[in-house]
Amino acid sequence: MGNKSKGMNSAKKLMKRRTQGKWANGQYKKRVLGLREKADPLGGSSQAKAIVLEKVQIEAKQPNSAMRKCARVQLTKNGKQVTAFCPGDGATKLVDEHDEVIIERIGGKMGRAKGDIPGVRWQVIKVNAQSLKALLKGKVEKARK
Repeated sequence: MGNKSKGMNSAKKLMKRRTQGKWANGQYKKRVLGLREKADPLGGSSQAKAIVLEKVQIEAKQPNSAMRKCARVQLTKNGKQVTAFCPGDGATKLVDEHDEVIIERIGGKMGRAKGDIPGVRWQVIKVNAQSLKALLKGKVEKARK
């Protein structure tokens, strides 16, 4: 049947065999070596502070036809640049260059892109320490720097 070690004093060999088998699993390898955190611009954290470099429009994927409003931002913690989606009607008008924003991941726990926006995995939630939702509803004024 199998060619596993049996009997007394075989525990060490079985443990070694099990360890080698684990490394064949891609998910195990990714978790143990911390590759998800290494590849993640936010370094494993859920939110990060960033500075807006420019406002960009990204074309939606087929079958939709729209220009999604996004912002190219640079993270303050490590200097990496990412594109963040600005959710809400007229949200891009509230986000200006050199503003300090807080971004968070979108697309669930797998960190995929949101909806029909290709390659955009982040969204803006705060602008100059004011909530973007509150700014859109008119509950708060944008803070002067």
